[in-house]
Amino acid sequence: MKNLITVFLFLISIAAAAQVNPKLQASITKSAAAIEPKMIDWRRNIHQYPELSNREFKTAQKVADHLKQLGLEVKTGIAHTGVVGILKGAKPGPVIALRADMDALPVTERNSLPFASRERVVFNGQETGVMHACGHDTHVAILMATAEVLAQHKNELKGTVVFIFQPAEEGAPAGEEGGADLMVKQGVLDNPKVDVIFGLHISSVTPLGKLTYRPGGLLAAADNYSIRVKGRQSHGSSPWMGIDPIVISSQIVLGLQTIISRQTELTKEAAVITVGRFQSGIRENIIPEEAFLAGTIRTLDTAMQNTIHKKIVHTATNIAESGGATAEVTIRRGTPVTFNDPELTRKMIPSLQKAAGAENTIEINAITGAEDFAFYQKKIPGFFFFVGAMLPDQDPATVPAHHTPDFMIDERGLLTGLKAMLQVTLDYMYMK
Repeated sequence: MKNLITVFLFLISIAAAAQVNPKLQASITKSAAAIEPKMIDWRRNIHQYPELSNREFKTAQKVADHLKQLGLEVKTGIAHTGVVGILKGAKPGPVIALRADMDALPVTERNSLPFASRERVVFNGQETGVMHACGHDTHVAILMATAEVLAQHKNELKGTVVFIFQPAEEGAPAGEEGGADLMVKQGVLDNPKVDVIFGLHISSVTPLGKLTYRPGGLLAAADNYSIRVKGRQSHGSSPWMGIDPIVISSQIVLGLQTIISRQTELTKEAAVITVGRFQSGIRENIIPEEAFLAGTIRTLDTAMQNTIHKKIVHTATNIAESGGATAEVTIRRGTPVTFNDPELTRKMIPSLQKAAGAENTIEINAITGAEDFAFYQKKIPGFFFFVGAMLPDQDPATVPAHHTPDFMIDERGLLTGLKAMLQVTLDYMYMK
């Protein structure tokens, strides 16, 4: 019976998925194919000249100039460098937002591409390269192409499309605000009032031509923590005369892992606690006074998130106390869970299937990476999905991952992403 209900609901969702005029559909498909070379050129230019978070000045200018040429209403300087374009269709209908992120990473590119980045900056006191090592260059190019194709069909559109080009998805520089959170605070969803938002992410580890999604929690909440352990300094030859914060901190590192392995209901949702920094001491024969730990917490359930936060404090302070030290724990909430509205997801699955084929539209397990697209979804229903762009003959288990110097994508994936973005937009317009 359960299977029959599932099939019935799926058939209803297909029927509800919009009756886009066949001529409009054919014209949109033709326009998408025609713009592919231009879209790839945009991507290569943006890739060659990447910019870090809240510093996307040239990228923002390129986007704004393009949107103005299309005749859109354009707003700039939102959340520092963000750009918004508003396209009003000829017929009444919903307000749909589409989002792309623009920032690159402090990563030195390692390949022989003719458009490889050679940009250099000083980041956190260290000289480094700058690279679009997460594919945000492709997101910008896809959304620029989406805007052009839809602008060409303005007189046949129902409703309004808001194109959001967002800075600082990777996080604002120290001491600054930025990203989706700041975009929302500055009213990017309010004028006009947006009904729904769609976003995508290119994936170097997903086979070319595939679209992947998940209803509910798709990507994890990302929180940061720090623990400062205070002991008592002594000579390395006489540890009994001091309180060793390194040994105690090492016990805390192991204790944090038992929160996940022994105290968390992992059959409900995945969770991760990682220690990314461990700093202490200045000389080999001195037991220092302090040690410092810092790391990330990834959760897919709010109740689990709150419980894990409490257990981190409990574990660190009690282990420290057992060794005669003290532990000061600070937890900073970051990006929320990227939560795909289940009903919206159900409605849009047929759209992905139209864009890539039913056999290439795949539901996946949750991912413990994070995405600040979640801030839009906290305010309105949103749907976020992945676009496969893995290079040919690659093993997903060994292909260079995102945020690495060897990250690379197959540019044919951009057309898949464009088709998907156009399809979800059109279908949602005609559902209303």
